[in-house]
Amino acid sequence: MYGSVLTWSDNQGTPTTPQSSVDVPALFRRLGLNTDSAISGTYNGQWITSSSKDTLESYNPSTGDLLARVQVPTSEDVESTISAAKAAQLVLRKIPAPQRGHILRDIRTALAEHVDDLGMLITLEMGKVKSEGRGEVVEFLDVADIALGLSRQIGGVVLPSERNKHFMTEVANPLGVVGVISAFNFPIAVFGWNFSLAFICGNASIWKPAETTPLCAIATTRIITSVLEKHNLPGALCSLLVDGGNVGAKLVEDPRVDLISFTGSEARGRDVGMECAKKFKQTILELGGNNAGIVMADANISLALRNITFSALGTCGQRCTSNRRLFIQRPILESFTTSLVSAYESASKRIGLPEKEGTLIGPLHSARSVDAYLAAIEAVKAQGGRVLFGGRKLEESEYTDKAMRGGQWILPTICQFDNADVEIMKKETFAPILYVVPFDTLEEGIALNNGVEQGLSSVLYTQDISALFQWIGAEGSDCGIINVNGSTSGAEVGGRFGGNKSTGWGRESGGDAWKQYCRWASVTVNWSNEVGLAQGVTFD
Repeated sequence: MYGSVLTWSDNQGTPTTPQSSVDVPALFRRLGLNTDSAISGTYNGQWITSSSKDTLESYNPSTGDLLARVQVPTSEDVESTISAAKAAQLVLRKIPAPQRGHILRDIRTALAEHVDDLGMLITLEMGKVKSEGRGEVVEFLDVADIALGLSRQIGGVVLPSERNKHFMTEVANPLGVVGVISAFNFPIAVFGWNFSLAFICGNASIWKPAETTPLCAIATTRIITSVLEKHNLPGALCSLLVDGGNVGAKLVEDPRVDLISFTGSEARGRDVGMECAKKFKQTILELGGNNAGIVMADANISLALRNITFSALGTCGQRCTSNRRLFIQRPILESFTTSLVSAYESASKRIGLPEKEGTLIGPLHSARSVDAYLAAIEAVKAQGGRVLFGGRKLEESEYTDKAMRGGQWILPTICQFDNADVEIMKKETFAPILYVVPFDTLEEGIALNNGVEQGLSSVLYTQDISALFQWIGAEGSDCGIINVNGSTSGAEVGGRFGGNKSTGWGRESGGDAWKQYCRWASVTVNWSNEVGLAQGVTFD
């Protein structure tokens, strides 16, 4: 992907000398990542040295440096890993949930001891700025806290029975094996959401991370499995398979995997959902998010500007919840747009190496991401849009550090259309491109928000309580996440995270998302000596 900017020390693919200001070798040593040769990317109770000669390469998107090479599993490795996870789950399901909570507490403690190092690894491998990288690991810790509390609360309700001397209740049992297919933009947190809830409910997990962020997965797996081993539990409860879509397809196809949690594109998610449906396999799908903000004329303008700037530029526009469409009420269109451009100009002065203090915007994750960004800009121009800011790669003269020369650097972009009926606005481009369109009434703004296939996150900026309640009600936003005077991104873990429509209807993290990781049964116990029939049926 970045081969043109790499310097290989020999034909064995030794990682390049890091240009980053971070002491990468020391960081890797602390996380147990030995890059002297290709690292194993397969764990099923032990780290497997694959017989395959194929490897994945992990690069720093800020500099183009090769960080490490990772061995990929053979088909036999995949088979043995699924078998090991299935066997491990049979052990875990016998352990009472409160005891599973004690184990998860120790896993949380171990992760917390490495929170800064894991956060920096995210910064180096994914490209997030320091606070966002660390914050992602904190998300894992926070969901582990939720799961720990659930360990003494898992269960269903007791229901009144219409039959004399009958007892009815709902029982939540472990589901089995959960396959977690995660994306590059949250290389640790999404697995953390799934693993924490799956584990507390008595399940094993098999993690298939994004091919471009394998080191985050390997380091996290090492920490988790070290705790499992201390508790004399099979490490395969947290199995790992680092490879491409072929491994994900195997997890989807295999009947021993009971649930697939997939985070990725709508197109790939549609395939996953259809294949799972053929096998009546449960899914949690977190797909595209073409998220919108609506700015009413009565909004707190300063608050709206700060929130929009963060939600559009955070993670360089590569969050599922990034603000991509912005509808501004016509009376304030010109003034608000002018202020927004000024905010982008200011923020763009703080583009730089994400590990450095003061950096607000890091790189795009890959050359492919840059190509998609540039293609979207051309589509904007072809479809009648105007580029108000950005719309190009960052020039070398604009780099704040010479190490940036090998990275994937672009300018965040604002584009304006007269109306939203343009193709480029109907699909998600995973880059910091914000489309601005005017509107007149709240009802029109809501229709614009709802007028795309995706339905993840949305926000309304207003000080009108009537508008607020219309927005969150039946005639308001059709998204899974609805905000008022906040931002489309930065959701807390306490609520269920997920979207509607082609976003996939999946729910993860807080709320009652844990229920998806259970095998549910409605249980009736007859403690009389009579045959009890409901609905007045007799059979004498």
